[in-house]
Amino acid sequence: MLRIGLFIITNIAIMVLISIVFSLFGIQGVLAENGVDLNLTALLIYSAVIGFSGALISLFMSKFMAKRSMNVHIITQPQNSDERWLVDAVKRQAKQAGIGMPEVGIFDHTSPNAFATGWNRNNSLVAVSTGLLSHMSKAEVEAVLAHEISHVANGDMVTMTLLQGVINTFVVFLSRIIGHIVDRVVFKVERGHGPAYWIVSIVAQVILGILAQIIVMWFSRYREYRADAGAGKLVGNRNMIAALQRLKTNPDDEGLPTEMSALAINGGSIKALFSSHPPLDDRIKALQQPR
Repeated sequence: MLRIGLFIITNIAIMVLISIVFSLFGIQGVLAENGVDLNLTALLIYSAVIGFSGALISLFMSKFMAKRSMNVHIITQPQNSDERWLVDAVKRQAKQAGIGMPEVGIFDHTSPNAFATGWNRNNSLVAVSTGLLSHMSKAEVEAVLAHEISHVANGDMVTMTLLQGVINTFVVFLSRIIGHIVDRVVFKVERGHGPAYWIVSIVAQVILGILAQIIVMWFSRYREYRADAGAGKLVGNRNMIAALQRLKTNPDDEGLPTEMSALAINGGSIKALFSSHPPLDDRIKALQQPR
């Protein structure tokens, strides 16, 4: 959930920033075909540049942002037996999964939590909270690590980036069309674009960007089932189920920063649409199904 929150927030912020910069430098002038109509082909290309730029920059910044925002202590030389055990466990699982050795880190937080991020499977970061190490047994911690390693091995961050890029493209595309319609129909601007176009386009882009996260979150929930299954292969379904059951008694969104806890694990139907993880009970049931 941590990496998803960071990715989404960074992505939306970069999209808006790029849009504003393009507007200030007049790059959107290519969209005016005759002063009245939009050149939809040019608009689509322009939207794709903004959409994929935001997603790709977010991807390449993901590890840096995670380290800074969560104040992750990277273990370069283990200072105690716990750090040595953690590094060895990640190294062993990374070898089993066929990926490069990730950076390993610990961040100070009371709730049991962990995340993996990075722009490719051989240049990733796996970090765990102090709460995870104190609340879970080593077998349960290994299951959580295996879940994160599976995310990396499955290339989930790259897949999410491509999905986010496509969604971003259509968000920008539709927001500009909405701005254009409001400018022409409501404010009766006949040539060029008035202030309403820019204001409505940016507002629509933010609103559509938030709504579009329903699709991204649906994919994120699907990925969690795959990562759980991958963890089951690495450490056994029984250990993964035990770790999820432990999380039920220590919710991992408890006390997290606002931008993280907004994507809660549990909640009503509306909140569930924006949740990055399925309910823990559903994940446990999926692991208990015969293969």
